[in-house]
Amino acid sequence: MSLIKSKTRGSLIVLSGPSGVGKDTVVSEYIKKYDNAWLSVSTTSRAMRPGDVEGEIYNFVTKEEFEKLIEEDYFLEYACYVDKYYGTPKKFINEKLAEGKDVFLVIEIQGAMKIKELIPEALFIFLLPPNLKTLRQRLKNRGTETKEKIIDRFKTAYREMNEVTKYNYVVINDELDETVKKINAILVSEKCRCDRIEELYLNNEEEYMHEMLLEDKEMPNKVIEVE
Repeated sequence: MSLIKSKTRGSLIVLSGPSGVGKDTVVSEYIKKYDNAWLSVSTTSRAMRPGDVEGEIYNFVTKEEFEKLIEEDYFLEYACYVDKYYGTPKKFINEKLAEGKDVFLVIEIQGAMKIKELIPEALFIFLLPPNLKTLRQRLKNRGTETKEKIIDRFKTAYREMNEVTKYNYVVINDELDETVKKINAILVSEKCRCDRIEELYLNNEEEYMHEMLLEDKEMPNKVIEVE
C-alpha cells in the first residue's frame, strides 16, 4: 500500500509569452503526447490566420459578438491585446479539473494576471524565444501582417518579456520536443508537492513495521559491513 493518497484534481496551467514565440504549437504538441491534458479553447476577435481551425485553439467572433459575450458574463477573464479581444470561457474548466485533467490556458499577460488574482494556486509558465532575432524572424515568417503590425508586435513582445518574474517558471522554446519535455517535467514536479497530499497513512504503516520487527520478518540476521 502506498504511504500517501494524492489529490486527484488536475492542475490549471496558464501559459503566456510574446506573440510569435510558439505557444499554440507547444500546447498542441503537448496534448498529442500526454492525453491527460486538455486545452481550454479561447475566444478571440482577431482574424483567422492560415492554418487556424475554428474551435481547435480559438473560437473566432467579431468585435461586436465578443462585447456581447462580455455583457453576458461569459468569460473567466478577457483582455484587449493589439486592438483585438482574447477571452477564456468559464464553461468546462472546473469540470475538467475535477476529472483530473490538466487544463491549459494559453492567454496574454493581462489575462494571466487576472487569473492569478482569481486562482492563485494555478501554475504560471512563461515561454520565451531563444533570442530576439529568432522572434523577429518567426513574426515575419507568418506572412499575415504588415511591416507596421510586425513592428508593433515586436515592441509589445519586448515589453512583455520584462513581466517574466510574475510567473512561476520560464521555458525557452528553442526545440519543440525539448520544450514539451520541460513543461511535462514541471507538471510532474508540481504533482509531487507536499500540499497535494490528501492523506498520509503513517499510522497504519508504523503498526505494520512494528509487527515486522517483532516477528523478524524480512530482517537480516547479521550486520553487513560496507567498505
